[in-house]
Amino acid sequence: MKKKWLIFSIIIITGVFVASLFTNSFGLGKIVEKSFRKKANVLAAETIDYINKNLLTGDTTATLVSSTWLDNGLVKFTLSLGDQQFDSYISSDGKFLFPEAIDLKKTEEKTTETGNNSASQEIPKRDVPQVKLFVMSFCPYGNQAEDVMNPVVELLGGKADISLNYIIYDQYAKAMGAKSEDYCLDKDEKYCSMHGRGELNQDVREMCVAKYQKDKLWPFVEEINKSADAQNVDTKWKAIAQNLKIDTKKIETCQKTEAVKLLEQEVVLNGKYAVQGSPTIVINDTIFQGGRTPEAYKQAICSAFTNPPSECQVSLGKGESTAQGSCQ
Repeated sequence: MKKKWLIFSIIIITGVFVASLFTNSFGLGKIVEKSFRKKANVLAAETIDYINKNLLTGDTTATLVSSTWLDNGLVKFTLSLGDQQFDSYISSDGKFLFPEAIDLKKTEEKTTETGNNSASQEIPKRDVPQVKLFVMSFCPYGNQAEDVMNPVVELLGGKADISLNYIIYDQYAKAMGAKSEDYCLDKDEKYCSMHGRGELNQDVREMCVAKYQKDKLWPFVEEINKSADAQNVDTKWKAIAQNLKIDTKKIETCQKTEAVKLLEQEVVLNGKYAVQGSPTIVINDTIFQGGRTPEAYKQAICSAFTNPPSECQVSLGKGESTAQGSCQ
């Protein structure tokens, strides 16, 4: 489940960070490095084997490029997927894999800088602001943005045109060295998604719900985020939708007959706004650069009204911005 996995990952990363502080403070970092350096390539190779057997789909294969011990007791390794390389990390006992490291200091500094930028950014005004939140349905950063936007939709949804939109890639399976059906709707790979075919299918279903039962979209997205992931959503979505009184037969028909048309519309929008990362927010054709809090989103949208409604006087709290990362 996306939210639980994200929270779990943060707990693990925090634990490793705290442990590294104590290790460095007692001067053990260098000792660990000297004692275990020869094992870094072994741990990395075992991790690559695990990734290939359990995390990758189709013919995609990861290969080890390099590995080294760090002063904080983690092994940093570089893996290659197709023509791309990625840095990841393993705990000293080989039990925990960290696909990405978050520099907490840099994140804090960036949050401070961007948290209140919405008030200073110039956004064109309209009688009814048009707001587009571009995501990938299983990008954790996109899911955070959906959670942040939800109370804003509840407050301003009747005043502003707020929509969910989706980031669609082309030729993605080929770039990953995988089969087209693992990531794409079609063999020509015009319509693909980063986190696999399950994500692409869910993108289409959410577009169908938005088209035929718009009032159910945000509750549907919220429940999907809580209860499903890219691997199991194709088997879980229907029960979730039925609990929300969504017409699943209509959504299935839409998915079969309108997928290409809906995806092509997203491709055009992706190109129009040069969207690359999930999440990206576009307000009145301007990419929003501010913080990721309900209040920051609300202020940005309210600044885009020619005549802001009374709802703009409602505070959605100050809150801390969520992580400023993206899937791209």
